[in-house]
Amino acid sequence: MTMNSIDVTEADFEQNILQASHRLPVVIDFWAEWCGPCRILKPVLEKLAEEFNGQFRLAKIDSDENPRLAGQFKVRGIPTVVAIVDGQEVGRFSGARPEGEVRKFLQDLIPSAADRLCQQARAALTAGNPADAAHWIGQALELEPTHPGALLMQADLLIEQQDFVAARKALEQLPLQTRQSHAAQTLSQRLQFHERASQLPPQDLLLQRLERNPSDLEAHLQLAHLLVAQGDFEPAMQHLLTIIKTDRQFQDDVGRKTLLQIFDLPDVPPHLVSHFRKQLAVLLH
Repeated sequence: MTMNSIDVTEADFEQNILQASHRLPVVIDFWAEWCGPCRILKPVLEKLAEEFNGQFRLAKIDSDENPRLAGQFKVRGIPTVVAIVDGQEVGRFSGARPEGEVRKFLQDLIPSAADRLCQQARAALTAGNPADAAHWIGQALELEPTHPGALLMQADLLIEQQDFVAARKALEQLPLQTRQSHAAQTLSQRLQFHERASQLPPQDLLLQRLERNPSDLEAHLQLAHLLVAQGDFEPAMQHLLTIIKTDRQFQDDVGRKTLLQIFDLPDVPPHLVSHFRKQLAVLLH
C-alpha cells in the first residue's frame, strides 16, 4: 500500500479524506470482504491509483467495519465509489465497471493545467492581488481559450476595471452551456448595470432632479443603476420600490424586473435580499 491507495477508517477519515481533498481529488471505494463485484473493482482502482501516480488518492473503506461512514454517504449497495473534491462530493458510481469507464471517471476529476492556473488566480484574488490573478487567467486562456472558469474570472476583473467591451467579449466566448449557467447570467446582469451606469447623468444631477420632482421615475431608475454599479444596494432597491409604488406599469414593470435582477447579484448581502423580497411581496399583494 502506498499513499496513492490507503485504507481509511472512521478514526482517520477527517485527515485522509476531507482534509486531503483540498489538496487533490480523493476517491472513496466502499467495499466489503464478502462482495464479489468489490473483488473485481478494487484491483482496477488500485492499479489506476498507481498509474495516475498522485493525481488522486484512493481511500478504501470497509463498509462492514465502518457502517457510520457508509451511512453518512448514503451507500445503498457495494461497491460504491464516491469522488470528493474540496470536501464536497462531485461524483459517484455503484457496481463493478470496465477499466475504461473507471479511467474516464478518474480523468474527469483530475484538474487540467488550465484548472490549476485558475486555482492560482482565485488564490490571488482572495489575497487581494488582481494583477497576479489577471496573469494566471491569461496563462490559463492561452492553454484553453474557452475555459469557462478563466473566462468568468476574466469578465469579472474587466468589469471592475470598467473595460466593458472586453468583459462582454469574454462572456461571449463562453461555451453555450456555461453561458446559460446561473453564474454567467448573473455576471451578464452585473455587466448590464455597469454599462448603463457609464452612460447616465452624474449622480448629483439626478438627485437635483428628484428634489425638483420626487415623482421623476426615470431619475429613480437611473439612480438605482448608478448605485448598483457603486455597490450601494440598499438605496438602489429603495428607488426601485418607489417606482413600483408609484406606477407598476412604468416602462413595462421595469422597477420589479430590475429589483429581481439585483436579488441575483452575488455581492448583495442576503439580509438585504430577504428584507426587500418581503417589501416587494407586500406591494404586489
